[in-house]
Amino acid sequence: MQESSPGEQTASRSDGSSRRSLLLNSSFEPMKVVSWQRALILWFQDKVEVLEYHNIYIRSVKTSFQLPSVIRLKSYVRRRQDIGVRFCRENVYLRDNHCCQYCGKRFALKQLTLDHVIPASLAGPLSWTNVVTACRMCNQKKSNKTPEKAGMPLLNAPTVPKWLPSTELILKTGQCPQSWLQYLNLKATG
Repeated sequence: MQESSPGEQTASRSDGSSRRSLLLNSSFEPMKVVSWQRALILWFQDKVEVLEYHNIYIRSVKTSFQLPSVIRLKSYVRRRQDIGVRFCRENVYLRDNHCCQYCGKRFALKQLTLDHVIPASLAGPLSWTNVVTACRMCNQKKSNKTPEKAGMPLLNAPTVPKWLPSTELILKTGQCPQSWLQYLNLKATG
């Protein structure tokens, strides 16, 4: 751990992926992306070793800590492959690439909603295969109808994803820190 100086960058709420850490299994297999808070807790609990650091520091009353960029578990954790991707709003947006499935436009998170393909009032389930990303305007236009009755065909049929959403989030938004590339077997773009 290094002491920070006045010229060093400190963590703030707007740092994005530069505040996140790539968590590797002890076999160096990428597992997921964790918040800087979770990374520090794992480090302080001596459950991980830090392989790479961000050029960002956080400060406590008496000291400062350089934020970990890549951390590796000291003990191997067996992954449960049979558990699917958790169904939640963020993961639906990721699956649909933040694009409205009716108009095809990409939107910021605040402008997106979830839409039941078969409306809940018509016994449509809250599931991967019945929920899509929609912009507010299209969701209101579709209202309480099926896409066919509303005259708004889906661009893509909703499916259950087979990817690790936290890693996909960083890779899809193009915010993959340079220090992660060798562990993800990727090449730098741009």
